[in-house]
Amino acid sequence: MTRSPVVAGRFYPNNRAACEQMLASFPQRTADPAGIACVAPHAGWIFSGALAARAIRSICRSNPETVIAFGAVHTPDRNIASVYAAGGWKTPLGTIDVDEPLAKTICDRSRGTADPAAHRGEHALEVLVPMIRHFSPHTRIVPVSVRPTPDAIEFGAACARAVRDTGRSATFLASTDLTHYGPAFGFEPRGRGDAGLQWAKSVNDRRFVDLIAGLRAEDLMSEAAENRNACGAGAVAALVAAMRELGATQYIELEHRTSAEVDLPGRSSDDNAVGYEAGVFARPANYPTD
Repeated sequence: MTRSPVVAGRFYPNNRAACEQMLASFPQRTADPAGIACVAPHAGWIFSGALAARAIRSICRSNPETVIAFGAVHTPDRNIASVYAAGGWKTPLGTIDVDEPLAKTICDRSRGTADPAAHRGEHALEVLVPMIRHFSPHTRIVPVSVRPTPDAIEFGAACARAVRDTGRSATFLASTDLTHYGPAFGFEPRGRGDAGLQWAKSVNDRRFVDLIAGLRAEDLMSEAAENRNACGAGAVAALVAAMRELGATQYIELEHRTSAEVDLPGRSSDDNAVGYEAGVFARPANYPTD
């Protein structure tokens, strides 16, 4: 059971050479910390790939056995959390295997459901998995689509307990974009143009990011529902709950920008923008490194 890419060639390149060339073009910041978990955006690489790569490089620095990846849900999904529990994911850089024993443990100990079909058309993790394969080629994954329901919090905590009880060297990832602002998204409460775009970034996005930093998992989903400032609130709530369970307390923002700030050749001004956040949770002192 191997998942094939569905957005390669649109959100990111569809061949090895082009993927490697694009990843190599993203700035490498050696001063970034090695994290136990990260928040990363999932737009097309041309818009948010540099931020996503920065976050994922951080959690792959220790060459973990496994990355538990919590993804946003953009396609129909009836489950609290849909676990891709067996097989692998094909990427232009090679196939990355699923950590089947850990995935089974998570399903057995939580309300997560083994449902590979829920991942068939979803892009929120697909655009990030090739980066894991690139930065840590032998790392396995447990991909999970997490709906924004209150159950996401207990699910995230259960994943952390599964990692702790199995002794895995694991890191975590949550995939979300932030405010989708402008007429293209039907959301422009502060008007059209630069003032509205700046409010979306500096005020609306910031409310959600501050909740991450404050480890306030219970408030993330209501915040996103009320202010439309995250499409992956369930994924991020699961991540924050996992961090609390494992004793991680320090969130370090790496970068925050919007699609309007990306300089594209021939691009004219735009009244629309999507917010992107890259950040990591620092590794607790008692967390295993291998």
